Amino acid sequence: MKTALFEEHKKSGGRMIDFGGWDLPVQYSGLMDEHLNCRENAGLFDVSHMGEFHVDGPQALDFLNYILTNDIAAIKLGQAQYNLLCQPDGGIVDDLIVYKKSEESFLVVVNAANTEKDFNWCQDQLKRFLSGVGPSRAAGSRKVTLTNESSKYSQLALQGRKAQAILQKICTEDLGSLKPFFFLETKLKGNDSKVLIARTGYTGEDGFEIYLPWDQGPWLWRTLLEVGAPEGLKPCGLGARDTLRLEVRYPLYGNDLTSETNPIEAGLGWVVKLAKGDFVGRNAIAPIQQAGPERKLVGIEVRGRGIPRQGYKVMSEDGSTELGILTSGTQSPSLKKPIALGYVKSSHAKVGTKISIDIRGTAVAAEVIATPFYKRPY
Repeated sequence: MKTALFEEHKKSGGRMIDFGGWDLPVQYSGLMDEHLNCRENAGLFDVSHMGEFHVDGPQALDFLNYILTNDIAAIKLGQAQYNLLCQPDGGIVDDLIVYKKSEESFLVVVNAANTEKDFNWCQDQLKRFLSGVGPSRAAGSRKVTLTNESSKYSQLALQGRKAQAILQKICTEDLGSLKPFFFLETKLKGNDSKVLIARTGYTGEDGFEIYLPWDQGPWLWRTLLEVGAPEGLKPCGLGARDTLRLEVRYPLYGNDLTSETNPIEAGLGWVVKLAKGDFVGRNAIAPIQQAGPERKLVGIEVRGRGIPRQGYKVMSEDGSTELGILTSGTQSPSLKKPIALGYVKSSHAKVGTKISIDIRGTAVAAEVIATPFYKRPY
């Protein structure tokens, strides 16, 4: 599959790879250059492969509160919220963002590789909800519609400390008044299409994620690169997106989060609101939150030689006992040292714990450290 920007990526020199069935750029000028430029100036990402669902109706809020772990009732109009879909056993189906467009209309954005799986899961839960399962009023009065609108959207992520200055050139709304995790709907200069601009992102930098009609994605890509050139804006690929998110400890589904991990051990207990009442996964998650998880997702710095990668074993300091496994790892472009995320036994999850990583048969010295690894200086 191709996004609407496929030809633009080729023109910009993008090296294309298959990513979950999508032809997407892994890099343009190089991962290191793109990563550091996003930190220092700004980067532009095509994330049009992400999935978008619309949830509408008088009981849309109740339905979302039943299938998600966070409290949808706490979202204000024009606000976004990070959230989790969980199985009855507490395993994570996906992590996602919900946008409240009105009291009866929500946009749910899910991970690209999970779009079909998530939609089918939500459809199954909707059938149960409409039949009377979960909170809210009697089944016969429940009215909710769920539609997969993924094919209608292009999505661009403009990230970096200069992102606001760049986007402001083509936006008549005052972006300075848009708070993090809030959004607005407007039109951009030179285009009649309605766009949704959210102050969200996956890099740890300030920035925006912009949703617009599928066929208008190429126009916005070209326009932003043109007006952003004086600020040093460059296109960025999947490679830089991954290293940027890892430096700020943003989890990646399929690596750090899976159906075999639960929110508490993943360090996402803050996204679980038990007080709101019944929701899918609550009965399994509540005891773990009370007793504490058997393992925890921790930040790790490798002190010896070698780059940590997903799947490497986490060992005791002397290399004799297996403690867990790495889920993400890289040589940090910003910090210039090897970093990783991994699940380890809770007994060895304390910051400062000396461990080792099995890198191709060699026990390499490492240590559990505080996260995020990187904090933006502005």
